Amino acid sequence: MVNPQMVMYEEEFNRIQMVVDRLVQDANARVVFIVDKNGQLIAASGDVENLDTTSLASLTAGNIAATGGMAKLLKENEFATQFHEGEKANIHIQLVGNRVILVVIFDAKSSLGLVRLRVKRASEELNRIFEALLKKVQEPGESPFAEITDEDIDNLFND
Repeated sequence: MVNPQMVMYEEEFNRIQMVVDRLVQDANARVVFIVDKNGQLIAASGDVENLDTTSLASLTAGNIAATGGMAKLLKENEFATQFHEGEKANIHIQLVGNRVILVVIFDAKSSLGLVRLRVKRASEELNRIFEALLKKVQEPGESPFAEITDEDIDNLFND
């Protein structure tokens, strides 16, 4: 099943960003970001200035898709957690509610145990946020585009 485009409201985005900011501190991570399964970056925190977050987000989503294919071959639903260990950097990848991907990049200043512990708590909180967002989007009459009128659209093209 293809994931529909996610609608993000400012309130939920701010809550997600707070979780990501806190996770950088709590896990002693270099970078934390959230990506949707289509590879779109939703939120990021930490030392992202020297990182190509767009490419990393895209590659992470591809990695999840490839691993999902392996899971199906092994008659598993999904591999919800992945860990990649490098010489200088490690990456912990966690599916959150089968909706988004939580990525934590860390080095020797942290440990896999600490990251896993903090990711578990953050994942639970993120899952609650995305559940509430899904309910909000599905409420009848609650369209994110409801306040846009035909006149607004005409004015946009008349400029």
